Amino acid sequence: MEESVNIKKLAQILNLSIATVSKALRDSYDISKETKDKVIELANKLNYKPNPHASFLRKQNSKTIAVIIPEIANNFFTLAINGIESIAHEKGYHVTIYLTHEDVEREISFTKHLQSGRVDGVLISVSSTTTDNTHLHNLKNKGFSIVFFDRLCEGFNTTNVITDDYESGYMATKHLIEQGCRRIAHLAISQSLSIGSKRAKGYLQALQDHNMQIDDSLLVECTSNNEQDTVLIKKLFAEKKPDGIFAAVERYAIISYEVCEQMNIKIPQDVKIISFSNMQTAALLNPPMSTVTQPAFAIGREAALLLLKSLDKKSFQLKDEDIVLQCALMEGACTAKRLNSRRK
Repeated sequence: MEESVNIKKLAQILNLSIATVSKALRDSYDISKETKDKVIELANKLNYKPNPHASFLRKQNSKTIAVIIPEIANNFFTLAINGIESIAHEKGYHVTIYLTHEDVEREISFTKHLQSGRVDGVLISVSSTTTDNTHLHNLKNKGFSIVFFDRLCEGFNTTNVITDDYESGYMATKHLIEQGCRRIAHLAISQSLSIGSKRAKGYLQALQDHNMQIDDSLLVECTSNNEQDTVLIKKLFAEKKPDGIFAAVERYAIISYEVCEQMNIKIPQDVKIISFSNMQTAALLNPPMSTVTQPAFAIGREAALLLLKSLDKKSFQLKDEDIVLQCALMEGACTAKRLNSRRK
């Protein structure tokens, strides 16, 4: 029996992506005539016949987009989803949310599931354990539009909607220095993440620019486990006695508040704390927390707007570019400029 030829086989022979072959067969405007001619010539030679069932499924617009996020407890993602849904609702799309819990294996599983054609496009903020983006390239090669927001994959050719994490990390650290802190610790999220690496680099550059001694032991890479992070932060306070804390994410700041309460460390007299956070109750903490606040709603809205534009307008292609929105520093009493009371 003669082996049937599918798009995957054509792509392998021609050393092209499946998406390129598929577009060439559909006479897409963004594929060169030379490539189209090659694809069509081989398809005719091998007697390629499209699968009518598969073609029907791919031509149908599900009017649904997937949003893959690492966690929901972080208020940033709650607000970003609200922004995404506001645009989706306007455009008549549904939103399906996939929660990875910072687990790359779940992220991979979700992308495989989506390849069945259940959604039209994907918005994603990658997990802290994602170090290889092969699964996302596979999804893109299947013809799916992908937009990253907040947490991106370096070197992935698409649009990213982000904030300037380096500049914001610098700004947070500079604020602590200006408030009189001299031993500033950074509670960092995974350095494999773009946001983790850039926030840490901003922290280190601010120390260097202000002639502060850099102590590698004050840069503590935390985890996604509250119990483990509590142990790490208690050890930091006991051994290093920092007078300033810059937390990369709000969860580390909340644990720091709890540890200070347990260890009888006074905020802001003994230690000042600032964190990336979109927590609306930050002002209700005792004392109110200083924050670097991201425009989470606007980030979600902009990411969704670009994705849906790429789905609804064949003439619009997602560019390899960063759309950068601005953060704001909101000063709370927990970084008030007072003389620190030295702990014994």
